[in-house]
Amino acid sequence: MGPEAWTSWAGATDYDVARFVVQRGVAAIACIAFVSALLQFPALVGERGLLPVPRFMERPYARSLPVIWRWWRYTDARLRALATGGAIVSFAIVVGVPQLGPAWVPAVCFLLLWLGYLSIADVGQTFTAFGWESLLVESLFTVAFLGSDSVAPPVVVLFALRWLVFRLEFGAGMIKMRGDRSWRDLTALYYHHETQPMPNPVSRTAHLLPRPVHRFETLASHVVQLVVPFLLFAPQPVASIAAGLVLLTQLWLVVSGNFAWLNWITLVLTFAAVDDHSVVAVLPFLRPFVSSGPAATPVWFVVLTVLVGLLLVWLSIPSARNLVSRRQLMNASFNRWHLANAYGAFGSVTQQRDEVIVEGLAADGSWLPYEFKGKPGDPRRRPGQFAPYHLRLDWLMWFLALGADDRWFRVFVVRLLEADPATLRLLRHDPFGGTAPEAVRARVFRYRFATRAERRESGLYWIRTELSTMLPATSLRAGR
Repeated sequence: MGPEAWTSWAGATDYDVARFVVQRGVAAIACIAFVSALLQFPALVGERGLLPVPRFMERPYARSLPVIWRWWRYTDARLRALATGGAIVSFAIVVGVPQLGPAWVPAVCFLLLWLGYLSIADVGQTFTAFGWESLLVESLFTVAFLGSDSVAPPVVVLFALRWLVFRLEFGAGMIKMRGDRSWRDLTALYYHHETQPMPNPVSRTAHLLPRPVHRFETLASHVVQLVVPFLLFAPQPVASIAAGLVLLTQLWLVVSGNFAWLNWITLVLTFAAVDDHSVVAVLPFLRPFVSSGPAATPVWFVVLTVLVGLLLVWLSIPSARNLVSRRQLMNASFNRWHLANAYGAFGSVTQQRDEVIVEGLAADGSWLPYEFKGKPGDPRRRPGQFAPYHLRLDWLMWFLALGADDRWFRVFVVRLLEADPATLRLLRHDPFGGTAPEAVRARVFRYRFATRAERRESGLYWIRTELSTMLPATSLRAGR
């Protein structure tokens, strides 16, 4: 009996579909994230960005981060090279090239993506201060050890991924119950579809559903986030059924909102709890394509995955404590490698929607609005679908209306006054066609979805009322 016979326990021969979906799904999201960095980061945090990375790297804290810019001085050209390389490697995994080799090949590819995206997310400052950035980093590390098609999917890694989904869902459920009262009295979704950071084409329809439906939505969310996650660790088919419930709720969030890749990557990771028998039971037409993969697992690979599992258990101690803490942290990392993080979203729900509308002064004295790609602006424009792509500037505009730090916004106004091409490319519409306005101002409006009757009569998608002036008319001449 060879040594590999003693390691048969370590391989899950009935999870080949799960590995297929998780590896390629996480790689696809990573590809989108790297493309997003390629297209947005130079204007946001580049050498002439709103919050420049070179200036950030001068801080003692930044110099302690595990990013390549500690040894390889940041330039926009190097950022583009890193992002392009990350997108190429990610795409190779999506089409399955590394998976054709030994188990170490996809591991090396995913670990390179992990270090590459960590070097992007850690220096993005407020533009990458989102839970799904750390989630992608942690996912890339964990999925690295799922192996190639030549070995059975490792049981230890599949359970590590289920633990990640558990922290995502249970953490979100607990932060809601400890946070806003509207989650506890089942009224949160009276407001959420309308006030979420970036509505999508279905958000208004969801908002106009009867209130009893919203109460049921909220109750179902609590059940799926507070009860169902425990069942992900149950024997089959219970674990697959639990995963199915998580998948359904995440699909509804995908349909009704733009939350970057948060819901998409949760969908992908949840497949770690779905076995091949369950896939065939739900989708019988896939039976000819689903067969038991290799049962053999090299000893070195078993040792590696067990060590990774032990590392993740040790790193998870702070996040496990956080789940039961009365002062639960939301979207927090307890180590510089962004592993075993704490997650959670929308612990509180805003009940009214305010939007900052940025306008430029034309030569004829009229004020013309700049239109953002995803953020509501023109009341006649229906919100678009952008997720899983992440429009970072648009998200920061939502936080700006809530009173968040506006240091980046001051520089943004200067870039508009300069008609900076890189900044203008982040927008949907520049009313000045690439030329500089005489001045820029910002006004705050309260937005709400038009009712069905208002929509029929006026053609408006949003009804808005002006509240205040956030930034009076400002010019470069006045700034001097």
